[in-house]
Amino acid sequence: MEASALNENSSTGTDHDQDHDLNHGGRDSNPGTVREEGEKEEIRGILLAIASTGNFWHDWDKLKSMLSFQLKLVLSEYPEAKMTIDQQNASLGETYQELVTRLDEELHCFIEGPPFTLQRICEILLAARSIYPNLSKLALALEKNLLVTSTLTVCTKPSPQMMPNPELDKASGEAQPQSNSIQNGVETVAVARDRDEIMTEVEEADIDDMTIDMDAFQDMVGSSEANSAATENS
Repeated sequence: MEASALNENSSTGTDHDQDHDLNHGGRDSNPGTVREEGEKEEIRGILLAIASTGNFWHDWDKLKSMLSFQLKLVLSEYPEAKMTIDQQNASLGETYQELVTRLDEELHCFIEGPPFTLQRICEILLAARSIYPNLSKLALALEKNLLVTSTLTVCTKPSPQMMPNPELDKASGEAQPQSNSIQNGVETVAVARDRDEIMTEVEEADIDDMTIDMDAFQDMVGSSEANSAATENS
């Protein structure tokens, strides 16, 4: 009874360890099930920045994990990954799993920093199928770039994601004067409209004043004629 319980506990512990390895991206885990699509795109974006600049900005251990994941993902896309063991040995000179493990271990041999061939490695991992038609040539190219000793140091300049986009700034700068011109145009129309209304009021006021003056003039003429007639009669 006790032996049975011990075996169950041992089995549970083994299962827990396997789950732990999968959840934390263990070296032998399937890269297709470890990360979400969003994480894949994030890794690809980081590798693109390295491939275009030759610099890296992340902690090396974190970046190493990303490279390891991308390496396994790329290798798994080749048809050799789905061959039988005998076919793999005939095509690669070793099994597919042995090839993956060997390349991954060579990557993890870099402790202090990435190899100085990091830029080329990223270029290969981002476009492997278009550059190398079969897995053996890809493995040879990766191994060549991993069998170096010199390393790179982390870049202290702003990463491309942090740098301002001049095109956006230009567009923003062009949009502001246009907005101002629209506002000024509205204000100009409003001012012109106000001016027309004021001039209309002034003209109407002048007409009213002229009407008043004419009435007063006629009253004065009428009064003068009456006085003149009274003088003649007298």
